Amino acid sequence: MMVYGLVSIITPTWNCAQFICETILAVKAQTYQDWEMIIQDDCSTDHTYEVIKPYLEEDSRIKYFCNEKKCGAAITRNNALRVAKGRWIVFLDSDDIWMPQKLEKQLKYMVENDYAFTYHEYTEMSEDGKDLGVYVSGKKKIGELGMFSCCWPGCLTVMYDAKKVGLIQIADVKKNNDIALWLKVIKKAKCYLLQENLAKYRRRKGSITPSSIRTKIMWHYILFRKAEQMNPVLASFWMCINILGNSYKKLFYVKRYIPTSLIK
Repeated sequence: MMVYGLVSIITPTWNCAQFICETILAVKAQTYQDWEMIIQDDCSTDHTYEVIKPYLEEDSRIKYFCNEKKCGAAITRNNALRVAKGRWIVFLDSDDIWMPQKLEKQLKYMVENDYAFTYHEYTEMSEDGKDLGVYVSGKKKIGELGMFSCCWPGCLTVMYDAKKVGLIQIADVKKNNDIALWLKVIKKAKCYLLQENLAKYRRRKGSITPSSIRTKIMWHYILFRKAEQMNPVLASFWMCINILGNSYKKLFYVKRYIPTSLIK
């Protein structure tokens, strides 16, 4: 197997004791083993630390840090990124999982094509791990205009080369903070799609993803107004473009299928 260098896996967590062991096991099962997993805890009030402690004791590649106070996902990701030592940065929230060859295949794709920023396809599962019959893809190549127009990458699919991109830090936006990251990275490198399903996103009942139209509009505005420091007019313009772009993505790049468990 090729050696591509250390991969830093950024895993922010908050009250995910129910799921985080499955996430850790998905990382340990990777065919590419040169990684560090940075679990950054945003002051969980459940037994998150207790369930991951055995993994910390048996595998030095898994590292645990806890914020001094509850900060939210944006600052939690910032904190983890500052301690990351790897050339390659990837993201895996503490309730999602990867396929075993995710790191190996994505690294190979990036190195062979000299890409600094990539993402891949993924499927969705329910809170209890059942296939929801949703397959998410995206555009093959994304430039700055394309990324500002639509959030193409799922957070669990992104990989970028920190050697070329540098340290990324974002404003303290409470929602859409993953998009805020991609808007920073895209200014340093174009983003390319690896056309293969390499991950499963867990859609939870208590998801923080905005549901109402009014809430979506507000958080999209804050994304551009605060994270990108745009004036109100420009922030409003890109808010509208991004909402339309995400609707376009759902229409043409999100496919539905019948899960094999339902096929008789």
